[in-house]
Amino acid sequence: MSRVVADHTSSPSPVRDSVPFYDRREVAAEMSRADACISPTLGQLLKRVGDVRKEVTGDETPVHQVLDVSDTSSVEPRSLPFVLSFTHITYSVKVRRKVSLTNFFRRQPAADPDSGETLFSATKTILNDISGEARDGEIMAVMGASGSGKSTLIDALANRMAKGSLKGSISLNGEQLESRLLKVISAYVMQDDLLFPMLTVEETLMFAAEFRLPRTLSKSKKKLRVQALIDQLGLRNAAKTVIGDEGHRGVSGGERRRVSIGIDIIHDPILLFLDEPTSGLDSTSAFMVVKVLQRIAQSGSIVIMSIHQPSYRILGLLDRMIFLSRGHTVYSGPPSNLPVFFSDFGHPIPDNENRTEFALDLIRELEGSPGGTKSLVEFNKSWQALKRGNQMNSESPANILNLSLKEAISASISKGKLVSGATATNGANSPTSMVPTFANPSWIEMAVLSKRSFTNSRRMPELFGVRLGAVMVTGFILATMFWRLDNSPKGIQERLGFFAFAMSTTFYTCADALPVFLQERYIFMRETAYNAYRRSSYVLSHSLVSLPSLLFLSLAFAATTFWAVGLDGSFFFYFLIIFASFWAGSSFVTFLSGVVPHVMLGYTIVVAILAYFLLFSGFFINRDRIPPYWIWFHYISLVKYPYEAVLQNEFEDPVKCFVRGVQIFDNTPLGAVPNALKVKLLDSLSNSLGMKITSTTCVTTGADILQQQGITDLSKWSCLWVTVAWGFFFRILFYLSLLVGSKNKRR
Repeated sequence: MSRVVADHTSSPSPVRDSVPFYDRREVAAEMSRADACISPTLGQLLKRVGDVRKEVTGDETPVHQVLDVSDTSSVEPRSLPFVLSFTHITYSVKVRRKVSLTNFFRRQPAADPDSGETLFSATKTILNDISGEARDGEIMAVMGASGSGKSTLIDALANRMAKGSLKGSISLNGEQLESRLLKVISAYVMQDDLLFPMLTVEETLMFAAEFRLPRTLSKSKKKLRVQALIDQLGLRNAAKTVIGDEGHRGVSGGERRRVSIGIDIIHDPILLFLDEPTSGLDSTSAFMVVKVLQRIAQSGSIVIMSIHQPSYRILGLLDRMIFLSRGHTVYSGPPSNLPVFFSDFGHPIPDNENRTEFALDLIRELEGSPGGTKSLVEFNKSWQALKRGNQMNSESPANILNLSLKEAISASISKGKLVSGATATNGANSPTSMVPTFANPSWIEMAVLSKRSFTNSRRMPELFGVRLGAVMVTGFILATMFWRLDNSPKGIQERLGFFAFAMSTTFYTCADALPVFLQERYIFMRETAYNAYRRSSYVLSHSLVSLPSLLFLSLAFAATTFWAVGLDGSFFFYFLIIFASFWAGSSFVTFLSGVVPHVMLGYTIVVAILAYFLLFSGFFINRDRIPPYWIWFHYISLVKYPYEAVLQNEFEDPVKCFVRGVQIFDNTPLGAVPNALKVKLLDSLSNSLGMKITSTTCVTTGADILQQQGITDLSKWSCLWVTVAWGFFFRILFYLSLLVGSKNKRR
């Protein structure tokens, strides 16, 4: 039976009380003896160290709590460390050369086709032969000046590079990391805090738990996990506060950053990548964030982050550092070796100087010199080679990598890691088969996504209110402008104008759906990049959530205009075709939001395309009069089908007459002559045609009007189903745009 261990209020155990205060050297010695005898695991040992330090320093942040999904009757397995190794990481991009006429005719060296350089483009190396390793229980910091390649290296290790653009190898415990496995066992925290503004801290973490933790865990266990994480992150006082944005006051910047970290560690990943987690924070908030990361590392995770310039306190929390300069490694090792390294290089660090500040200042100074940092890069290579040789001579080889990746992951699962549905099955053939791609089935993902969207929208009622107001105002104006239309020839023309404007308006009012996904785009990319949920679940949920509001808007518009204008036909069908129009228009705009990255550009495209749809709908020019080379646009016009449907609903009665006797002279120059003269003209016309036409004779029925408008190819129900089908078609295109265009990887 699986159980959750998340009681952060329990009293200290006797074992923990008896543990002395270790320093870093004692911890390292204990680690090296772990394979010689039965000893505490690395995660347990570091956890104890952190617990004792917490008691000594008065740190109120609770230790990292893990979910225990193992059988309580089984013997606790030994957990050997994970080691992430990366060798010869190289990343280059093509940049455009500046070509002028004077430079074009000058003698220039020939382009090298093997390197990919041409006369108009050159290759710029962002990362150049970067190697290193990171271990669980440690924090590795990637440092350097702006433009040195810090974020690029983090993206490379986190598999956020497009295939073919990155060279080198990345392995975990000596085995090549597959992309699918890496997505499941790792998490990536972006530099920007991408969160829903109207959700509270507790709700945000709870939704993350619903996505990441399997449905086999009960709701109460997930809540326990969230509450333990809130305490660990130091967010107890802000648990009920909304995240907030520019228009709504919410949590502070440091709290937002910790929430961003929390949603990615809810499932306790083995690998945690962070891009500038302390950016924009004050020193105290930054220290608290890194302290949280230390707790996470001590629970058995590998934490790799980029950081610009850590304070002295933060420096004491780091275990490994990599300094980069223009894509080259200028130092790799623990912070404690920095004084020896720079002293051997001939630039000793003063006693009262911050080590990282001194290192960064020296690197910047060398970058501005003629030789650059080449001397420091070469010295680092020789210094590291000498250090590795001394270690091999003085130490016996460690058995860290004796455990295969499969066995190590199995041990971690038994310890509570990767609780997103993972099972430590001995029969699994590969590490990838031990962990599912997604924690929950599609219907669970859709339910959670829908609930989150409804919760966020419910707290911003002004958005729907503005949309409803726009529809009601439009309906009111149309109702008063076309009040109680008659069945005269003028009334027919006015009905045609009303239907054309009303159907096109339903599409234009859907344009406000454009910024909805654009605001969520990067949240969606962050969550789907590491398999929080399926893209198909998001598309289906997005569609379902939009239906209630579209239904209400359709009913409001139909009720406002149908009886006020004096329309005939079925009100129910009139409501259905408006609802279908809103559905198709919303789907069309949603698809564009998945393709167009900017709101203003999206509005421009939406307005232009909808204008074209109206032009080719058949109102301004009949289908029979459209030039053959433009007829294809008539059939793909979204306005065509609802426009023809409402016309057929209005004029489908075969016995209803719209033009009688003398009304045939309306809308002609003879319309102004006296009625008696019109009767004489009818008699004369009757004699000429050989048929009797009186003032009450029906001349034009609804079928004649449809024939005149060229509406003869589809029935009204066929037009309704085609409109609905357009909506589904654009939703499918939206899904494909997300599948292709939201990979969240560098080129």
